[in-house]
Amino acid sequence: MARYGLLVAPSANRVYTQSAPELMAAELAVFSERALGGRIEPAEIVEFAGRPYLSFEVEDGTLGTDELRVLANLSSAYALFEMVEGGLLRPLGEPSLDRWDDDLITIQKYAGKTNEHFTKLLLNVTVLATSWAEQLLTKRFTVLDPVAGRGTTLNQTLMYGWDAVGIELDGKDVEAYSAFLKTWLKNKRIKHTTEMTPLRREGKRLGRRFDARIGDVREHPQHLSVFEADTIASRALLKGNSVDVIVADLPYGVVHGSRSAKGLARGPLELLEEALPGWSSLLRPGGALGMSWNTHVAPREDALDLLEEHGLEAVDYEGFEHRVDQAITRDILVARKV
Repeated sequence: MARYGLLVAPSANRVYTQSAPELMAAELAVFSERALGGRIEPAEIVEFAGRPYLSFEVEDGTLGTDELRVLANLSSAYALFEMVEGGLLRPLGEPSLDRWDDDLITIQKYAGKTNEHFTKLLLNVTVLATSWAEQLLTKRFTVLDPVAGRGTTLNQTLMYGWDAVGIELDGKDVEAYSAFLKTWLKNKRIKHTTEMTPLRREGKRLGRRFDARIGDVREHPQHLSVFEADTIASRALLKGNSVDVIVADLPYGVVHGSRSAKGLARGPLELLEEALPGWSSLLRPGGALGMSWNTHVAPREDALDLLEEHGLEAVDYEGFEHRVDQAITRDILVARKV
């Protein structure tokens, strides 16, 4: 039975750095169960030279090339080693899904930005809850972020080589994201086309739509669309059964929210009640919805009830609750459309 050590990457956020080993241990368990046939034994957190590692064993021999490629996508993975006799670490390296330079993820800095390691974790465990988990390395997923903000999830989706769709009510955020992406693509000299057009439905102007085609047109370029609109109107923006994954970092009920028919919804349950009918209709059967929220303002059981009311089956994930700051304790819920 082979033993491995996974070096945990530090985060710019000190509080998240403290939580990262436990979070990645829970994420590794999901990878094992959903994409690696349950071969990985539960990980333990150890320290070498003052740095945190996940130490784990693999049943029936060693990890193969594709399995190493799967693990390369763990959200806080910095380096993977095989642990050999004498306390030595033999470095292992296989390419991850990453298609672009990592500054696509890290360069943006603004107040309220979700930690990019957590964004990647939430996307990973949601994709692994779909019916296509074993196609992680080969399938081109379509991912919707219905509360997109300035595009952290959209950028992680593009990073993986997948197609991205976002919905964001705040026009300034849509402007900021479109400006960033156009500048980044230009500076990287990546072939692309972009356009910003009015968004209309039934003769009424709802907002704007930003579209990008990224890559050579002869090589099936990636598609990205961002709608400046209210997320409760998502069904009017997209075709039903058109996305594989929905990932939402819900408002924490502290300083930001999302507008609904009743006004500005500052709590996740208010938003879910109005938005879930549209969101669930957009998911393909077999797809999954993953969301994070502040447990101080919304009980887990209430959120689970809402998901089940809209035809979504909760996936039993544990170990993802963690502190963000004094007012926010964040957890993850994931549900599959059957």
